[in-house]
Amino acid sequence: MNTTTLHALQAFPERLQAFYEAIPAGYENWAPPSWDGVPSEKFTPIEQICHVRDVEIDGYHERFRRALDETNPFLANLDGYRLARERGYVQADATDVFAAFHAARAKTLDLLSTFGVSEYLRPTVFEDLGAVNVRGLVHLLCSHDQQHLAGLQWLLARIETERTHG
Repeated sequence: MNTTTLHALQAFPERLQAFYEAIPAGYENWAPPSWDGVPSEKFTPIEQICHVRDVEIDGYHERFRRALDETNPFLANLDGYRLARERGYVQADATDVFAAFHAARAKTLDLLSTFGVSEYLRPTVFEDLGAVNVRGLVHLLCSHDQQHLAGLQWLLARIETERTHG
């Protein structure tokens, strides 16, 4: 597996937490008047981190497990907006979210460290994407991480505009 990707996955929890902690107090549940140009899902800062946690656990942990245990499994997308409503992301505690996410990412990295060539080549079918092997799933996870770092930066830009120009 590409070491650059694995290093990015390893560094991501601290980067996500640092970006989240840059959100000014009181803006954890702030939403802009327009989501035009947002590089991630349309989630407030607290919703961004809850979504990343749940995609790690309910998405990628399950996808990797199924890729190893099943023959060419169909991997459905998660409905992030449904999860946000059902799990009450707006009431989440960031400390709890980050504790769960750090543990989940450590579990992901531990699992990936056990994979050999044959595991990384196992095929799946990812909804809306098509055929992708486990190595491709790792790249998609890393891409998802980057989207949410960009989403938090985009929100910081919009918050700055809100605070400066009201």
